[in-house]
Amino acid sequence: MTTTQDQTQQASIIITPLAAREIQRIIEEQELDKSKVRLRVGVKGGGCSGFSYVLDLTESQKETDEAFEQHGITVICDPKSLLYLAGTTVDFKDEIMGRGFVFQNPNATSSCGCGSSFSA
Repeated sequence: MTTTQDQTQQASIIITPLAAREIQRIIEEQELDKSKVRLRVGVKGGGCSGFSYVLDLTESQKETDEAFEQHGITVICDPKSLLYLAGTTVDFKDEIMGRGFVFQNPNATSSCGCGSSFSA
C-alpha cells in the first residue's frame, strides 16, 4: 500500500509530526542520504511482554515490505509485523522523565512499564 502525506489516515502505521521531525533530525545528524533512507517499523520476539518494537533507519527495502510516506519520511514495515502494528501511532516525547519514541498500539493486550514491548 502506498499513500501520500495527505492520506495518512489510511496508513497502517501513523507517524506524528513531532516523531517525523525527530526522525529527520537524526537523519541529518547522522548525515544519511534523505532520498535513500527509510524508517523501518517492526516487531521482534522478546522484551518483557513478548514482543519488542523495532525502529531502524535503513536504505534496504524488501519487495514484500509495505511502504508509505508521511511528513516526508518513507516508512516501511514487513507483512508479519504489520499484523501486530496496524493502526499504531509512533510519537516522540521529550519530557523531564525522559525522551524517546512512544508507541500507541491498539492491538496490544498489555505492555510493559517501559513501553518498548507488548503482548498481543
